[in-house]
Amino acid sequence: METNKLIEKYTYRVEWSEEDKLHIGRCLEFPSLAAHGSTVESALKEIEKVVEESIKWMREENEEIPEPFGLKKYKGNLTLRVPAEVHRKLAIKSAEEGVSVNKYILSKIS
Repeated sequence: METNKLIEKYTYRVEWSEEDKLHIGRCLEFPSLAAHGSTVESALKEIEKVVEESIKWMREENEEIPEPFGLKKYKGNLTLRVPAEVHRKLAIKSAEEGVSVNKYILSKIS
């Protein structure tokens, strides 16, 4: 996929840094990257530039480029290990509500 089209598909977040008195832009698929700007818009533009340059470099180095979260196919299966006592409490709570443990957990995280 063309780099310009690819960077539009990534997941971006912009947050305020009180310490730096700037907006910090991040790309969730590239957790080690960040860029700043005086406005939300400028921080977003800057992180997009950083991601674009990173992709160009990764292609030159034949490195694997992260797939955007929005393009990934998820199965819907999630394996979770919990202590036995937590499992027991979940079983009791789900029984009290008359649903399966799976439906109970899903209702709590949705």
